[in-house]
Amino acid sequence: MVYSKPNWQVRCLISFTMQELKARNISLETVRICYSPFSRTSHTAKIVADVLGIPFASIQCKAMTELRERFFGPKFELLSHDKYTEIWALDEKDPFTSPEGGESVEGVVSRLGIALAALEAEYEGCSILLVSHGDPLQILQAVLGAAKENSLEGDVSSRIKQVTNRSVLFQHRKFALVTAELRRIE
Repeated sequence: MVYSKPNWQVRCLISFTMQELKARNISLETVRICYSPFSRTSHTAKIVADVLGIPFASIQCKAMTELRERFFGPKFELLSHDKYTEIWALDEKDPFTSPEGGESVEGVVSRLGIALAALEAEYEGCSILLVSHGDPLQILQAVLGAAKENSLEGDVSSRIKQVTNRSVLFQHRKFALVTAELRRIE
């Protein structure tokens, strides 16, 4: 069978992840795959489940609207990736301001906080693979990294709220991802 480059990348990286799960003694029964309902991420999540041997139509796999791509607004949506530099310049200037008709970095943090609170409550003791999009995942990594770095206490929602500030949010571009990249965040 021939796979497109992103599918091939996903299969290779998930195979590596499976080896890491085994090395950490993590049972596949405790793995959960949560993904954005957009078609490309649903497709990727299905590949991940297939490679790991997890039935996609099971309680181990869950679509979550909170993991969807950032809405950049009608001026930027569905345009060339070249336009992202304009969005990121706006983000750096003020991550609390939405691009015209779009979603601010802080807005993305807010919905990701809802997703994480739900995951924390529903999947205690599980290893969770998130399949989402570049901007939300980069924003998530910036916020979770700041919360961990500051050794904050409390539930995930309160830790996120404590670091939802300009000095953290505008840094999300430092965590740029490539297609099918896997990162472990604890």
